[in-house]
Amino acid sequence: MEPSFWITRWQDGRIGFHEGHVNRLLERYAPRLHGRERVLVPLCGKAEDMAHLASLGHQVVGVDLAEEAAVAFFAEHAMQPTRTAHGPFVSFAAPGVTILVGDFFALTPELLGPVDAFFDRAALIALPPPMRARYVAHLRTLLPPSALGLLVVLEYDQAVMDGPPFAVLEPEVRAHWQGATVTSLEEETAHAARLAELGAPAKNRVYEVAT
Repeated sequence: MEPSFWITRWQDGRIGFHEGHVNRLLERYAPRLHGRERVLVPLCGKAEDMAHLASLGHQVVGVDLAEEAAVAFFAEHAMQPTRTAHGPFVSFAAPGVTILVGDFFALTPELLGPVDAFFDRAALIALPPPMRARYVAHLRTLLPPSALGLLVVLEYDQAVMDGPPFAVLEPEVRAHWQGATVTSLEEETAHAARLAELGAPAKNRVYEVAT
C-alpha cells in the first residue's frame, strides 16, 4: 500500500474512515493514560481523539501523510497552528496538539522528541498484514521502556471483504507486542458501514499495552 493511496483519499474527500467524534473506547479508557505527558497518535488523520486527549492535559503529537488532514483538524477546532519544516516533515503546532505531516516510517526518536504514551485507533487496522509488523516494530523504536498505550482494533471475518479497514485479531496483537504487557480491556459491537452492508458482524476491541 503506497502513501499515495491515503493522500489521494484525503484530496478526493473519500475519508469514510474518519469517525467524526471522539472514539467511545478512548473516552472510557483515557483515564488510564493519566499522568502521561506526551501522547503519540500515529496515522492520526484529523481525529477528534487528539482534541480529547489535549483537553485532558496531554501534549499530543499526531503523524499523518496528508497535509489536508492537518489543515482540516486545526480549522475545525478554530486553531491557528504554526507551520514549520521539521526534518523531512512539516510541523503544524498549536497549544496542546502538534501534527507532523510526512511518512511515519521516516520518524526518528530525535525528530519526535520524548513521548510516554500512544493511542492507535486507525493505524494498525489501516495497514495490510506485511506492513503491520513493520509498523509496530517502528512504533516500538519511538517509545521508551515505560510507555503505555491504548490500541483499538477491528475484528471481523477477513474473508468477507478486503480492507482497509483490516481485521486484526488478538493472537496477532500479542505477537506484535511480544515482550510487552498486553491487556484486553473491552470489546463492543462495531458500527462499520461497509461491513454492515455485507451483513458481517464486527467488533471493536481495546487493549492496554505497557512496554
